[in-house]
Parts: sequence; structure tokens; C-alpha cells
Amino acid sequence: MHRIIKICGNRKATTLSSPNMLSRSIFTVAAALVASATQTAAFAPSHGVQQQQSRQFRSTELKMAGPAQVDLTGKVAFIAGVADSSGYGWAIARSLASAGATIIVGTWPPVLKIFQMGLKKGSFEEDSELPDGSKMVIEKVYPLDAVFDSAEDVPEEIRTNKRYAGLEGYTIEEVAKAVEADYGKIDILVHSLANGPEVTKPLLETSRKGYLAASSASAYSAVSLLQKFGPIMNDGGNMLSLTYIASEKVIPGYGGG
Repeated sequence: MHRIIKICGNRKATTLSSPNMLSRSIFTVAAALVASATQTAAFAPSHGVQQQQSRQFRSTELKMAGPAQVDLTGKVAFIAGVADSSGYGWAIARSLASAGATIIVGTWPPVLKIFQMGLKKGSFEEDSELPDGSKMVIEKVYPLDAVFDSAEDVPEEIRTNKRYAGLEGYTIEEVAKAVEADYGKIDILVHSLANGPEVTKPLLETSRKGYLAASSASAYSAVSLLQKFGPIMNDGGNMLSLTYIASEKVIPGYGGG
């Protein structure tokens, strides 16, 4: 049995399914991270996925509470939605790494090369430091576009888009198969991605296409990730998903996302 943990931007946590040792460990790591966050800008309207390029290399404002009190040595964690060091995905990865987990990530194809270049140049060295003084190591970065479940879903306009040039195997199903080929099974799945193409528009100016696109990228992608990665998760594995307080209350100015 797997466990799903939801962390909300208003610093509430909801757990689903039955508890076990690994589940309690992941919840402890995640709860410590959220409790120590200095702001919730990772979920703010101005931080759409397509704006990640302008945020590259900016230092994260999320602070770790200290050394993790759990041992995740030997556990493999896949974090979907890491493209720089400024978001919750990176901070969660650091928290899991501090507990000993092996970190692998999925990155949106259009910013993949920028992220890989930053890693190679050491642009994230300071943000990679763990409480014990060591550095977080991202074992592998996979191109991932969570809007597409399988290769058949990718339209020709994306296949021929120059931002996707030279890339393949970036749908959720394909990435899950690649991870399985590389690591066998994983223990932790983190959904830390969202995109609202019309998020800056007032709600009443949001088109149906824009609204559904936001729901597809931000919400259904979590369902698809669990569908494809669930079969390669070890028994007792955990999925962590993020949400935003606008799902619970009205946020002025938060429209099309």
C-alpha cells in the first residue's frame, strides 16, 4: 500500500491512507520543511512554470529546520518539477537528501538545458548545502512535461518546437519507464509542478482553454504521475503533492490558474 501526503501553501498538511514507518518518516521531513518555510511564493500567481527562466539561479528563501530526524538511506525519491533552486521542489529535495535519500528529478524540457548548465557550473552550490555541511547530489535529471501522459499525446507542434529539439521520452509514462530502467523501483514520489497559461488574467477573462490547461498541468498531472509511477513504487512508498491556499479561500488577483 502507498500513502499520499498533501502539503498546502497555507502550511497545513493532510495525510491519506494507512500509516507505516516510511510514511511517518516522509511526513516528518515534509512537515518540517513546510513549518520552516519563510514564504509561500512558490505557489503565487506570478510564478507560473513558463516564468521559471526569469527566476533561474535565484537563491531559495525556503529554510530547512535542521538535520532530518529520519533515516532514508537507500530510498529513491523522484521529484517532479525542479528547474532551479528557488521553489518548494528543490527545498523538499534537500530535506529528503539530508535524510539520506537518493535524489532524481524531472524538469520541464524548455528549461532543461538551463538547469543542467547551472548544475554543471555550480550555480546552485550554496543552495545545495545540507545541515551537516555536505552537498545535495542530484543523481539524474529527466526531461518531463507532465501535460502529456504518453508519447501518443504529444502534438506535432510540440515535437517540432525548438525548445524541445533533441529531446524525447519526456511524457509521464516514458519517464516512469526510464526511471524503472535506471533504478528499478522508487520509494518517494513528489508532485511539485504547476502551470496556468492565463494565471495573470482575472477569472472572468479566463478562457475555457486556459482554465482546462491549468487544471491539466497543475492538478491532473498528479493523478497521472501516480498512475504511471505507482506500479514502480516499493510497498509502503509515499507520494507528496503540493497545493495552494487559493484552493481553500479567495485570493485577490488569483484568476486563471
